Amino acid sequence: MQFRTKIPLIKQKRNPIDYKSKILLFGSCFSENIGDNLKYFKFPTYINPFGILFHPKAIESSLLNTINKKEYTEDDLFFHNEQWHCFEAHSKLSNISKDDLLQALHTTIKSTYQQLVESSHIIITLGTAWVYRFIETDTIVANCHKIPQKKFLKELLTVDEITESLNAMIALIHSINKNVSILFTLSPVRHLKDGFIENQQSKSHLTAAIHNVLDKRKNVSYFPSYEIMIDELRDYRFYDEDMIHPNTMAIKYIWEKFVNTLISDDSIEVMEEVDAIRKNLAHKPFNSSSKQHQEFLANTASKIKALQLKFPAIHF
Repeated sequence: MQFRTKIPLIKQKRNPIDYKSKILLFGSCFSENIGDNLKYFKFPTYINPFGILFHPKAIESSLLNTINKKEYTEDDLFFHNEQWHCFEAHSKLSNISKDDLLQALHTTIKSTYQQLVESSHIIITLGTAWVYRFIETDTIVANCHKIPQKKFLKELLTVDEITESLNAMIALIHSINKNVSILFTLSPVRHLKDGFIENQQSKSHLTAAIHNVLDKRKNVSYFPSYEIMIDELRDYRFYDEDMIHPNTMAIKYIWEKFVNTLISDDSIEVMEEVDAIRKNLAHKPFNSSSKQHQEFLANTASKIKALQLKFPAIHF
């Protein structure tokens, strides 16, 4: 008997991810879950250079600023809770020093531009269609930085607005990298602070817009992280204690689906080697000076050397 339905997934034949790939990720915290797994297995990966970005307008803005090589000034910053912040970036870039924040923003622009040019795959994970508009400047922000909510207007992006934003992202990326594969995903994280109904409305708008822009001819595709979570894993035991975020078991399950769908078969074999080496390196011996442990270290070093001869970009 079948007690659950499974989403049918087709193995990516065209331009799958392998150890020659360079992968850039933008978006919600779930993009960091995917990125952390890619990093664990030593794929060349660059995750959320501007920090977590939840909505499409924020991602579009970061791409536009990067490609235009924006020069940030003091006018782009503000001081709040004893730190300097930028509305266009996550608080991970915030700093007690104004000059250091400006330097971090310029460094991020430069490094992200290089990653955009060199990437073979760009993964964009959308989290919500709800946005906050700062009343004082009439602009949509990427992060509110804990400024009182009364200073913002909360808005729901329409399907047309999101579609326009996604098309702008694709055009911006292709303006400097025509051969890159772009993969959209929808975050399975439930934004219940917006409300149960409002969260579902938001996800619906994002889903409709994503499917408006998919185009195999332009290497623009979709991976159903959200659908796997709400359909195959439709049980609260797959959620963290907050009942909002997928737990470790759910992330691992979705990751396995991601691997089997989007990563080349040859690379999956290499991933097994990387995993074995990482577990060896994490091993804590009872007697570090024993002959047996020294042989173990030598064997591990030999495996690393052999793997690096095949894939020089892999470092442990």
